[in-house]
Amino acid sequence: MHSRFKAAWAELPEKLQSVLRPIIDKSDFSGMLTAEQVKNIKIQSGINDSELAFALLPFAAAYAVTPISHFQVGAIACGASGNLYFGANMEFSHVSMGQVIHAEQCAVTHSWMKGETQITSITVNYTPCGHCRQFMNELREGGKIMVNLPGRTPAVLHHYLPDSFGPSDLNITTLLLDTVDHGYKNQSRDRLLSAAIEAANQSHAPYSKAHSGIALQLKDGSLFTGRYAENAAFNPSLPPLQAALIMINLAGKDIHAIDQAKFVEKQDAIIKHWCVTENTLQALGCQNIELAYLD
Repeated sequence: MHSRFKAAWAELPEKLQSVLRPIIDKSDFSGMLTAEQVKNIKIQSGINDSELAFALLPFAAAYAVTPISHFQVGAIACGASGNLYFGANMEFSHVSMGQVIHAEQCAVTHSWMKGETQITSITVNYTPCGHCRQFMNELREGGKIMVNLPGRTPAVLHHYLPDSFGPSDLNITTLLLDTVDHGYKNQSRDRLLSAAIEAANQSHAPYSKAHSGIALQLKDGSLFTGRYAENAAFNPSLPPLQAALIMINLAGKDIHAIDQAKFVEKQDAIIKHWCVTENTLQALGCQNIELAYLD
């Protein structure tokens, strides 16, 4: 078991330890439980969906990267598929606070990067901030997402974000987590560039059309991608780099072990992520960073 989970494990009820250990102990555990695993856990332990999500929160929070606040937030997003996706807040020293990732953003993006198309509920150990409420409002039927908090009666997102502003106010019908392909040419033989273009093809940018993507290679040769997730309120938008960093962290890898990065965006894009992407990567210790343009 990874050392990050030891404190959470000590607090776990005995009835859950025996069924979770074979999953948590796997070296390739990536902060996700499949619908089949969830079903088996509930049968073997006798707990319900809500109890399981709350029990898993400390494990999600154990992924938090908090060199600035030292405040760990965990989130568990339940997909329509039945899969459970972990999320945690992530902060980065020596870059602007605007680059941080909130736990709810992390869990939702995690689900998106793994092919989920709809979130039905999210369980968090602290009340979602306005930033996160707005981010979740970008999802299909986002207002109906059930928000579960310790010691509180479950309530839908609309309860926490009444009279909300969202995609429908701007006549946007393609929402975050919807399957898209923007059709950018991907004929490169370069592994990283090809992966970055593919990520950009799946980015969500209905407001600016500034599609972008990134591919990161770690020192061990593993590859991770990220794509842009735009928001109707603009500020809660999540850049491609952050999506990739989420997947690195949840895979149990070190975000400071990035050896090479390739970032792609449109040359005439009305907004650009290149400068903040380069700055953040350099702060994480990566110097081999390349920019290419989509066509």
